[in-house]
Amino acid sequence: MLDSDLRRHPKELSRILVHEVFHFAWVRLSNLARTSYEEMIQREFAAGARGELGWSAEWRKESMRDRAAQTGVRWREYLCESFCDTAAWIYSGIEEHDEFTLAARFRARRAQWFQSAFRGSRIPI
Repeated sequence: MLDSDLRRHPKELSRILVHEVFHFAWVRLSNLARTSYEEMIQREFAAGARGELGWSAEWRKESMRDRAAQTGVRWREYLCESFCDTAAWIYSGIEEHDEFTLAARFRARRAQWFQSAFRGSRIPI
């Protein structure tokens, strides 16, 4: 059933595929780049940002509201999913989706981070 649903919705297939491909990019990022992304996300939390750019990050984010929770394995999983969902939002060609609930100002900052992080280089996949 899933395959036939995705054939009928190629944009959704694109979004999912981009998300999954960026899991490879995440593990190949330098520690400096991952730390930079994490710092941006920590600023979002400090600003009270709600919503996300995909379900996989959103449900993890909801369990991270407590500052003490923003460490360890669950935090790293959230960062990865947030990175991959953001990449899917940027690169899949989908402008609107029910799962794109992050405020525009935070979306803009994430898009700027991606542009800066990969400027003049290939995305490490």
